[in-house]
Amino acid sequence: MKLIRNSFILILFLTSSISNAQYITEFQKGFQLNIQPTTAKIEIDGILDEPVWANTDVAKDFKKKYPNDIGEAKRATEVRFTYDNENIYFGFKVYDSGIAISRSLKRDIGYDMSDGVGIMLDPLNKKTNGFFFFLSALNVQSEDQLSLTFQDKPSWSWDTKWFSATKDYGSYWVAEIMIPLKSIRYDPKKLQWGINFLRADAKNNEYSTFTKVPPIFKGYDLGYMGLLNWPAATPTTKNNIILLPFISGTSIEDQENGKSLNSNATGGFDAKVALNASLNLDLTVNPDFSQVEVDQQVTNLTRFNIFLPERRGFFLENSDLFSNFGMPFVRPFYSRTIGLDKDGNKIPILFGARMSGNLDPATRIGMMNMQTGKQGNYSAENFTAFTLQRSVLKRSVLKTYFLNRENFISEAEAKKNPLDKYGRNAGVTFEYSNTTGTFSSWTDLHKSFKADINNDDIYASTGFMTNTKHWSYVSLIGSLGKNYYTDLGFVQGIDNYDAIRDTTIRVGFKNLFNSLTYRLFPENGSIAKMFVKIESFATLHPDNSINQADNKLGSDFQFKNTSTFSFDLKNTIVNLLYPISFTDGVPLPVGNYVFNQIQIKYSSDSRKIFRLEGNLNIGQFYNGQVKGIAMGIIYRNQPHFNVLLSAQFNNIVFPNPYGSTNLVLLQPRVEWNFSTKMFWTTFVQYNTQSNNFNINSRLQYRFKPMSDFFLVYTDNYFTDPLFKNKNRALIFKFSYWFNL
Repeated sequence: MKLIRNSFILILFLTSSISNAQYITEFQKGFQLNIQPTTAKIEIDGILDEPVWANTDVAKDFKKKYPNDIGEAKRATEVRFTYDNENIYFGFKVYDSGIAISRSLKRDIGYDMSDGVGIMLDPLNKKTNGFFFFLSALNVQSEDQLSLTFQDKPSWSWDTKWFSATKDYGSYWVAEIMIPLKSIRYDPKKLQWGINFLRADAKNNEYSTFTKVPPIFKGYDLGYMGLLNWPAATPTTKNNIILLPFISGTSIEDQENGKSLNSNATGGFDAKVALNASLNLDLTVNPDFSQVEVDQQVTNLTRFNIFLPERRGFFLENSDLFSNFGMPFVRPFYSRTIGLDKDGNKIPILFGARMSGNLDPATRIGMMNMQTGKQGNYSAENFTAFTLQRSVLKRSVLKTYFLNRENFISEAEAKKNPLDKYGRNAGVTFEYSNTTGTFSSWTDLHKSFKADINNDDIYASTGFMTNTKHWSYVSLIGSLGKNYYTDLGFVQGIDNYDAIRDTTIRVGFKNLFNSLTYRLFPENGSIAKMFVKIESFATLHPDNSINQADNKLGSDFQFKNTSTFSFDLKNTIVNLLYPISFTDGVPLPVGNYVFNQIQIKYSSDSRKIFRLEGNLNIGQFYNGQVKGIAMGIIYRNQPHFNVLLSAQFNNIVFPNPYGSTNLVLLQPRVEWNFSTKMFWTTFVQYNTQSNNFNINSRLQYRFKPMSDFFLVYTDNYFTDPLFKNKNRALIFKFSYWFNL
């Protein structure tokens, strides 16, 4: 506890002593744009006929970003912009010809395999967080929030209201966009915003940006924004309150638990209240997530649980504030734990609140509280999360968090099972990045708090990454105690299953990760990018002996026709402490195992009507053999009709008496997009490993911006015995977005 207290004192000292004034980089000075106001009415119709469009600054001469950064973009793009008291407007003139490529009309498809344009905004110009709006040539919207370069690609899971229209003129097309100022968070006093524009030219497999972003960074990297100069303070928005009420109804039959057909209706609401221009309060009462797409099932050939992404909208806005602590295999906060019991069964969430945003240009805050109800013998719980992040230096962040799960069990139960009463976590993280983003490092210190536990409850890690055009190197070292609990989080590898005693044993570990990558960007020929990578990820027991070490040598090829190919050689060393089983035979015994595998992946041209994907994995597996093959055939009658036929087969053979097994995973998916407002998707999954055959069919009608009607049918069967029904349900949900 003393260690954590001292860390908090350090944070307070640093945040009070380090200057965080807004700064303008030399890079930004070369890409400045001036925005001027307008009082004229602008109609969002894809026709740039309003006089104001002829008198604005123009962003043009886009720089090639992918497949390499040599020369100008193949096709020109021009962007104009203006604003009034309520909105900021953008007009794109995109030089192009032929039929636009758009893999779907479904919202939030992003920029992959589509022609379109993007807007990246950093209203505070701190290069730590911002907004990304992308519009396809067929007027399909996607938006997300941006954070530091530690993030992966956008998930497009954040939603806000904005308006757009596109129109094709033969030799070019136009995108006209209106973003309400109340849809983003900003400081009205800041006269310089970070800004960049992106052009996705799928026909030529080319991406370009207004500023010159190095090929090793994403086109939306916050460190390579241009500068948008405002002539005066940004207009302030008033009465920024959003109410999203819903009603839903469910008819469900649960044969697995002997429950007959039952129907019920319910309702609730979400609300968004702007406390100021950069701080938001989100409220939810009786939230319903029945419309969320089902998880994509996978075949798990590891010894541990796998991480599944969050899909529920309430937990996604500003999610980086809470979820980016730790490493991918140790996350103190994992929002999917909220609303689930220990066995993964759903628990009703009664209400919740979250405040997130900026206290000032350098300080972000996040506070969340969720209350669940009692379900059978499972008691009600309360979940609290708090985080504070402070920008320091030029592009670095110092952040801290506190998490608490409180279970309202009786005193008798608490004495009997003290670990169930509560779980708390606290920690600090420092993430450093130089101005260009070519060097970054991080240091984490985390502690958990449980009744009657006061040792082995620390997780600490540190690492760094160097990144140049041709070389990158990542190194990480960490240590986790066996008593480090994360009631609101996810830890992969701490629970070791004993297949003979049918129990799990907690074992702490240390981890070492090193990765060296060499990249080539050929100017000529068919190859767009080439990667050669050497990677080692080792997990050590507390006595520093090997738990598991995965060593990989691989190469990746990205071709200019969008096809990809990769080849990996993998060596694995396992010191198995407890028996484990992958078959119905005798569990594999404790001991040392060394095995090697070859993995080959291929994906064909994504722009074609038919596309093929393949994955071959063969070699040794513990003391046996594995042969795995996955194939996918995608048919796209763009942009309306998409069909995916996906199959995965794994044959695992061990010597007697350890058995053998065949694991089958079938995942056909059919998507019909009637328009940019109505979508129908049916997803079927047949998984012998989880003994589940699932049908999920979802119809969505977006009758107004951010207002939806959903009709969902889901059906689950056993695969053994085949087609014996588990449960089925028919669900509808109606929601309406009010701006108050």
